[in-house]
Amino acid sequence: MSVNIHDKKKIALVLSGGGIKAAAFHIGVCLALKEKGFVFEGGTKESVQIRNTKGPKIQTYVGSSAGAFVSAVLASGRSIESLITAFQVGAGDSPFYAVPEEENLKPIGYRHMFNINSARILSFLPETLFRKSMLTGGIEVFLKEGFKLNGLFNTNGIERYLRKYVLDENEFSRLGVELYIIATQLNHSRKVVFGNYLENSKDENALYLGTSKVSEAVAASTALPPVFAPYPITLPDYKKEIYLYDGEIRDTLSTHVAADHGADLIIASYSMQPYHYAEEMGSLHKYGIPAIVNQALYQVLEQKVARSIQYQDQKKKLYGELKKLCATEGLSSELTKKILEAIEKNLIFKPEVDYVYIAPRPQNYEMFFADHFSLNPEILEKILWIGFKSGLSTLRHL
Repeated sequence: MSVNIHDKKKIALVLSGGGIKAAAFHIGVCLALKEKGFVFEGGTKESVQIRNTKGPKIQTYVGSSAGAFVSAVLASGRSIESLITAFQVGAGDSPFYAVPEEENLKPIGYRHMFNINSARILSFLPETLFRKSMLTGGIEVFLKEGFKLNGLFNTNGIERYLRKYVLDENEFSRLGVELYIIATQLNHSRKVVFGNYLENSKDENALYLGTSKVSEAVAASTALPPVFAPYPITLPDYKKEIYLYDGEIRDTLSTHVAADHGADLIIASYSMQPYHYAEEMGSLHKYGIPAIVNQALYQVLEQKVARSIQYQDQKKKLYGELKKLCATEGLSSELTKKILEAIEKNLIFKPEVDYVYIAPRPQNYEMFFADHFSLNPEILEKILWIGFKSGLSTLRHL
């Protein structure tokens, strides 16, 4: 596709989830964007205003799960190099970059990512084994009663890391850029969008919150079940607590949030690439249940993304054909405008918006086999370079 970047007024970066390896992929994509001249704006309103940076500026961030963490770091004004260094040093590796001391982030380790949940796993399992009524209720009843733990870990460590070491301002309203964090409401069928600029939001199936802390929103979005327990958020208007979890549950990519808030170039990065047979790796059937479950999950998520992309392409094609037909039939500019406006309204289509999607190639099977939560520096480096190469490959067509 051909996009005139310099004509774009508002550029957004949308980052999906997928654990630590998704974060590494997004970081690689960000390096590719920087290589192509893009500038990541971030920081407080005061610090953003005094910057004099050249190049197309990314000033809107939308993140889910791992993408929420990376988005928050970038929106805070921290450099992508400082984030890479924090992961490397936290894993005991030597850093790539000589980051100035004042820009250094606290090294990120497992203790920040995995905070042990206080509940005990199967604390009363022996008792349930001897309860006849439990066993006669069926295996599902047995599992529901036996596995009361709502997550092996919680995301309190992630919230604390962002609050103490990353965010100079923990209020969405104090940021000089737009940041939207996506989560899912546990006891409902809607997603939750955190952010400050929510007046243009159109999605009736979403709850919009503008007063929560940035660190808490990220903690809610990264609570991936069953690894992490749902995260509680207090609603200011209702004086009640709701529980939230992973932002990818309802929408794998929330590109519409960026479009709803005026972005006319949306760059979306997602890392969920199903395994395609490779001779050197063989069939997944020999790798057991975890690999097969991951493949099933990836296939579902990829299909959701593919359908969303296809739907956008179909709307754009229909809009273009109607516009061409109106001109061919000699319709007046006023009537043409009314017809096109009706299409825009009913299909929720914004003709000025262009989308760029960056994902691993099917040949990048290392992405599939890598552990979602490993901080092994060799693994993260491989994934980072896959993200970098994927980004350059896609961006060269712009």
